[in-house]
Amino acid sequence: MAKRIEFQFNSPGESPGYLLGQLTMLWQRKLKKVLDPLNLTQTQFVLLAALGWLSKENDHVTQVDIANQGNADRMMVSKVLRTLEEKKFIIRQEHPTDTRAKVIELTNKGAAVLQKALTVVENADIDFFSVLENKLPLFNRNMSLLIEENKDE
Repeated sequence: MAKRIEFQFNSPGESPGYLLGQLTMLWQRKLKKVLDPLNLTQTQFVLLAALGWLSKENDHVTQVDIANQGNADRMMVSKVLRTLEEKKFIIRQEHPTDTRAKVIELTNKGAAVLQKALTVVENADIDFFSVLENKLPLFNRNMSLLIEENKDE
């Protein structure tokens, strides 16, 4: 007879990790629906949005900047940026002062698709999280706290 398994939680609904995983899958499914027509994956959107955000304050955004903005693996960022370059959403150019770095820039096509993606994703977010009503700011603060406290693990 198999050994009895002991769980710390009485049910999956009591496990914050389980609930976060379920919520993340549902949210990602919703985003896939709105991003598919734009020929973007969620990861591609996140990196384009990071580039768009960073470009507001810096003319020389690098791959490392984009990876750091999203707490993302640098190798994965490199591969996804290559795909975005193939789609003609970004261009990579020599950095003016750092010979090891490339400057990443949105093309006109990339800026247009990012603007459309921001609109549909922000609307999807508003719809998805609307059930929280006035508790959304607290939810966001708690998520930010969890991110900050677990960033270096």
